[in-house]
Amino acid sequence: MKKVQLFKFAAITISFLAFSCGNPTGNKKEITDSSKTPKKPLRERVLTVSEQKALTPELIIKALKDGNKRFVSNDLTLRDHSAMVRDAAAGQYPKAVILSCVDSRIPVEDVFDRGIGDIFVARVAGNFSNVDILGSLEFACKVSGAKVILVLGHESCGAIKSAIDDVKLGNITSMLYKIKPAVALSSGFAGEKSSKNPAFVELVAKNNIRHTIQTIKSESPILKEMSDHGDIKIVGAYYDLHTGAVEFL
Repeated sequence: MKKVQLFKFAAITISFLAFSCGNPTGNKKEITDSSKTPKKPLRERVLTVSEQKALTPELIIKALKDGNKRFVSNDLTLRDHSAMVRDAAAGQYPKAVILSCVDSRIPVEDVFDRGIGDIFVARVAGNFSNVDILGSLEFACKVSGAKVILVLGHESCGAIKSAIDDVKLGNITSMLYKIKPAVALSSGFAGEKSSKNPAFVELVAKNNIRHTIQTIKSESPILKEMSDHGDIKIVGAYYDLHTGAVEFL
């Protein structure tokens, strides 16, 4: 019994000494207060239908550009995600829809500093358009009120490189067929037309963005009409993997 008591006493003594060494004044409140660092207040909330209607495509594009600047400077908006999840459950009124590559290095919402309910995101290797993507874009804009379609390509895209190299592998073969027009559009390139040439890969990637925009307009009368009337804007952008910066084309 005495041994047990001695052991407990020793453990309490060690704990007290460790606490005192970390806090010579022995003032527990002082430690707690000094360890707290001021935090920015949580900002942002889920967009309402009236707020969505009040936005213009130009304002939304500016918001995307400003958001990317915050992303690059590591100043992302603080958000109460739990509250936003609950607020968004009743409905969604996003500002834009972004057609991006599936590349895991491009966290689309973060890249533009957007939160829950802010944007639709459609992803496919090579950010091209097909009937399923077109249907998704039509739903986002015509049904749900998004006012910007942004086609987002990126540096060193594996799908672009595979299209340049004419890769043949399972369903990838037919998928790359959608990107081949961009390779053809880049035939006037003066340098080495190879997937090992970053300049050529960048040209093909940017031409693929432009071709995708043309495809959206030519194959979706709904989106073309909305674009012609100024209800939406269809734009392209290119993501730099090294800096996180987005170049609007």
